[in-house]
Amino acid sequence: MKSYMAKTNELEKKWYIIDAEDKVLGRLATEVSTILMGKNKPTYTPHIDTGDFIIIINADKIKLTGNKINQLNYTYHTGHPGGLKQVPYNRLIETKPGKIIELAVKGMLPKNKIGKQMIKKLKVYAGSEHNHEAQMPEIYEI
Repeated sequence: MKSYMAKTNELEKKWYIIDAEDKVLGRLATEVSTILMGKNKPTYTPHIDTGDFIIIINADKIKLTGNKINQLNYTYHTGHPGGLKQVPYNRLIETKPGKIIELAVKGMLPKNKIGKQMIKKLKVYAGSEHNHEAQMPEIYEI
């Protein structure tokens, strides 16, 4: 029996909405990355983006376990000499709450062109309002 290989013109992409209120960051990120890759579908093909679109609301109400709230730092480099920067979790949740979920999910996706396409299908909002009603998203329970 031949293996099934999905073709891009045969795929049907759905829109899901996930409420991140009182959800643990890592558990949410693994579920979201699985949906973005399309591994929850029987038509999963590794070299084609078979995943669905995801809208995450209430990103500012995400939870962390343990003492990570005080210890977690996000590190990046500006590209200039001495440009190593560290932003603590507390400051990042106040200024850009959606960035925390985006970084967690991005780290779980493939590091290639397909992974860059997958992360573009993730829409994160700090509050409960979003502007994707026209796509008729389905509620996805985690």
